[in-house]
Amino acid sequence: MQPTVPAHSTEINSPELDAVRLRRAELREALDGLERALAAPAAGRAGDWGKSVQAAVGEIADDWQTHVSLTEAPGGLHQSIRAASFRLIHAVDTLTAEHGEIAAEVADLVALTGDDITGADVEGIRDSATRLLGHIIKHRQRGADLVYEAYSLDIGGAD
Repeated sequence: MQPTVPAHSTEINSPELDAVRLRRAELREALDGLERALAAPAAGRAGDWGKSVQAAVGEIADDWQTHVSLTEAPGGLHQSIRAASFRLIHAVDTLTAEHGEIAAEVADLVALTGDDITGADVEGIRDSATRLLGHIIKHRQRGADLVYEAYSLDIGGAD
């Protein structure tokens, strides 16, 4: 779907941007949930800690898949930005490439949290999850910058 106003307008009413805003907020909540799960004490309760982290990672996996589908779908946000501004094609391609990288990180973390977690697993899971959080946060920042450059519009969700 094409934007309803030209690029660099201060007002835009687009169902695709509304969907991006909603999914952006949901992903932010999932990231917060993972951070809270990781920060919980694991000493002497690695199994319970691991279940909490596993649930949070599952939320991120679902939200990430939705994010990718929403932005890369025919008529989706990336296609609209490509059509609206040739100069932003490289930025769109960069974000699209990151989708695969982050999806692989999510899949790795799902695998790490899939079995019974022991105390020996906690540090590695925390390290992997913290890297994932950082990667997604940076991706979201670049995505917000891209939307702003394309539409002069803040999509919300401060990182």
